[in-house]
Amino acid sequence: MPHDSKASNVFVINLAYYRKKDWYRFIRIIDDRFSMHDTWHEWHQDFQKTKRDLINDGFKVVDIVVDLDELTAYCELHGIKNDGRARSQFVNKKR
Repeated sequence: MPHDSKASNVFVINLAYYRKKDWYRFIRIIDDRFSMHDTWHEWHQDFQKTKRDLINDGFKVVDIVVDLDELTAYCELHGIKNDGRARSQFVNKKR
C-alpha cells in the first residue's frame, strides 16, 4: 500500500526484491508456488517492468531486499501463510 512522503507529496511504494542466490529456497518456502515465476530471471524481468511502470506513473519505488528468515518468522508470528498477501504486508512494514 502506498504511503505519502511528507517531504514531497510523492507516494512511496515498497517493492519486494528477491536475491538471485535466494530464489530456489524462496520458491520452496512460499505457500503459493503455483503463482510465482519459475525462474529468477523471469521474475526479475517482471519486477523491472513493474518498477518502471510505477515510476512512470509518478510513484517513488523503494526496493526492499527480502530476508527469507525474517519473512518466515513474520509469517509464523502472525499465523499466516507465506503468500503474496503476507509478503506484501511484510514489505510494507519495512518503512
